[in-house]
Amino acid sequence: MRELITVWRRSTAAELCWIAPDGPTGIPVVPLAWEDRPCVALPLAHLDAVDTMTSGHAAFAVTGERPGGAPAVVGTGRVDIRFDLEGERFVDHLLDQEAVKHPPTRLRSDSMMARRENWWWLARVLITLVAADEIRELPGRSRPEDALLVRPDERGTRGHRPDLPRVDIVTSREWPAQSGGAVDLWERHGRPLEGTGEPAFAFSHAYSPDRERWERWHRTGTLVGEELRVQSGRGLPQAEPRPFGVLDRLRNHRDVARACRKGIATAEARLVDSS
Repeated sequence: MRELITVWRRSTAAELCWIAPDGPTGIPVVPLAWEDRPCVALPLAHLDAVDTMTSGHAAFAVTGERPGGAPAVVGTGRVDIRFDLEGERFVDHLLDQEAVKHPPTRLRSDSMMARRENWWWLARVLITLVAADEIRELPGRSRPEDALLVRPDERGTRGHRPDLPRVDIVTSREWPAQSGGAVDLWERHGRPLEGTGEPAFAFSHAYSPDRERWERWHRTGTLVGEELRVQSGRGLPQAEPRPFGVLDRLRNHRDVARACRKGIATAEARLVDSS
């Protein structure tokens, strides 16, 4: 775990991947640490994604910007998921970490007045890697066309574990998004992917300098040999997105606030129903 937590602490962007009931998936995250373990604190806008983390396992990866030339790395294992709807744990233990790495959090929480106004940003779902079954070095993403390929672990050191995600770094000249398209993949270490028709999810992300825009593109399909047979997709590989203009920044802030408040209301209603 030491190798992973060292890179995780020093990075400002990372990825969280898991096997959902409908297949593998992944999202970009801000890497935080809870008691010397990798952790993320997702705003409640991500409640729908959290609801699909039913296997109890996930992969924590750092594959993009890596300070000091550190290698890309991924750690996979059992996770602890806790809802912090009042934001108390987040504020007491993680807010300062995230404010340093993520400017939108700094803007929404740099004073007591800002915290009261943006209360919806402080409610979080805390996801912590409590036990790493495997930690691997990865080649890392260095071009917009590079992506994380997530699929059930069919050939790991732990044997066949369809509930565990395997993460590899792949690239391609083209990423067609339409159903029925095919993507010829190359694993960045040069090793064969040897897909057997398992579900696969390829994605990457890029952000503007102010982090107000954090764009993810993805392709969903099945992996056969070295070919991803696309079933659906969204977005295209891109370099650093341009920052929002004034109106788009206001619109984005409003949309994020609405999504967070909706997630909080849903989570609170579940607590009432279960009591």
